[in-house]
Amino acid sequence: MTAGAPHVLDNPALASLAGPHAHFAEKRGRVLRYPVDVSPWLALPDAPDAGDWADLAALAGPGAEVPLTAYAGQIPEGWEITFHVEGVQLVDDGLTTAPDPGVVRLGPADVPEILDLIERTRPGPFLPRTIEMGTYLGIRRGGALVAMAGERLHPPGWTEISAVCTDAAARGQGLATRLILAVAHGIRERGETPFLHTGAKNTGAIRLYESLGFRLRRTTAFLAARVPERLPEAVS
Repeated sequence: MTAGAPHVLDNPALASLAGPHAHFAEKRGRVLRYPVDVSPWLALPDAPDAGDWADLAALAGPGAEVPLTAYAGQIPEGWEITFHVEGVQLVDDGLTTAPDPGVVRLGPADVPEILDLIERTRPGPFLPRTIEMGTYLGIRRGGALVAMAGERLHPPGWTEISAVCTDAAARGQGLATRLILAVAHGIRERGETPFLHTGAKNTGAIRLYESLGFRLRRTTAFLAARVPERLPEAVS
């Protein structure tokens, strides 16, 4: 890689949708996105021009709210920022991973229970087909799903750990740690490197991740913007 060249994790949704997750990609011009029932993530090119923004607007539709995670450039006139939270990206820097016989692999039949746990714990977006993005593992107590974690974005050589959550009644028992290390083990077994995102103010989670062997790679931002109801007329 030449000095100054972008890293594959600088625009992870683009690297994922143009690479291992290309089978999910819905495309208009240079704009890529996941199906709306799989993930809200979409990908602009690294330096989008007016044509790319027009393609994004056409893909999403007038008035739609679209995520612009990790985008640090200017928003076109008429677009409204609707959400902005500072975030961090962390990468594996010495995790001690292992399989865990106490976790179970989750599948499509588990989705209603997963969505219920997500609703109660709010770790971030999880949609009816998100489970298709990678391996999701859970821990059950008395038959009920009380904790889970899994794989989301998949840039070449990397896999994102996501949807780490534990029911309030089961917290403080190390379940999240077990699941993170079990998911990371599967990623490592494929010869890939785990990474993850979280909010910059989520200091408890960041301390946990760093104690396990993640290190901060960069700061980023989680953004969303609303497509204008009417776009400017193109200039011929």
